[in-house]
Amino acid sequence: MNPRILALGTAVPETSYTQEELVRLFGAGNPKITRLFLSSHIHKRHLTMPTPGPLGMPEESVEELLAKHRTGILREGGRAVEQALQQAALAPEQIDYLVCVTSTGYLCPGATALLIDQHGFRQDIHRIDVVGMGCNAALNGLQPLVQFLRYRPEAVGMLVCIETCSAAYVHNDQIGTAVVNSLFGDAAAAALLAGPEAPVSGNDAGLPVLEDFESQIILEALHTMRFDLDHGKLSFFLDRDIPYFLGANCQKPVARLLERQGLKKRQIDHWLVHSGGRKVIDSIKMNLDLSDHDVRHTLNILEEYGNISSCSVLFSMRELAREGTVRPGDRGILMAMGPGAAIELALLRW
Repeated sequence: MNPRILALGTAVPETSYTQEELVRLFGAGNPKITRLFLSSHIHKRHLTMPTPGPLGMPEESVEELLAKHRTGILREGGRAVEQALQQAALAPEQIDYLVCVTSTGYLCPGATALLIDQHGFRQDIHRIDVVGMGCNAALNGLQPLVQFLRYRPEAVGMLVCIETCSAAYVHNDQIGTAVVNSLFGDAAAAALLAGPEAPVSGNDAGLPVLEDFESQIILEALHTMRFDLDHGKLSFFLDRDIPYFLGANCQKPVARLLERQGLKKRQIDHWLVHSGGRKVIDSIKMNLDLSDHDVRHTLNILEEYGNISSCSVLFSMRELAREGTVRPGDRGILMAMGPGAAIELALLRW
């Protein structure tokens, strides 16, 4: 028996911006940067930004960016936690394990301690903070949580991803910086999981059981996604060849996962792929022979929120559940890609 997902909570900042608005606010005079923003296939993004001044968006200090990261944990992260608990009709003291994921800042004590204090989780709750693993980190966070629930089948756990990507923005006229600033958005997502013997109500919300995981580390692409420091600020770097590396390697973990489970690719009914950017999505589609319909939720999340890092696949799972098309016995693959470079998979069953 495997753990199942009981509920999903999601949250974004109240303020959102179109790409056109962001180009104006950042005062981008470089036509290449303007074209980059306007050709990203992103309609809007939710961001926590300072109040624009007469010269556009003011530069934020290191301290202000870190404070924004902490605010995102408590505000968006807190709302996602509350939403998931309400959906499952559970109280914070009923949660036995809390996993928090983020890559947009470093705090000590971290997100787990902040959310335990905010929501009144038990003081003997098991917890782990997964920091700096990037867009694939939701799956890295799910793995210890699922193992705990197999060991403690009567328990209930929660994964919370909080990515305030605007807390890792720097402003300059470089194309590499513009790639990052044109792509990422702020969000939080919480997944509530129950062990197979947990005394909670049954799953009737179109959410799956987690059956297996698989990983692929691409060492030749070790430095293609990374954080650098720009005058003391976190500055994310994305290599232009990332879509090639991810596409060329995505078949390997899929093949291993399916072979271990005795499945064929045609038996996978649903694909929930990280919304990493249109070129990345196209590369994954081509190499796995997926259609636009297969990745419809991936594309929708990219258009409406941008790349929301580790939250992305949970947002796509929420969209699939709301769609109401899953049937008992369906199988799915959850796929996220990030620094390492890495491809992480989870096998789902409804």
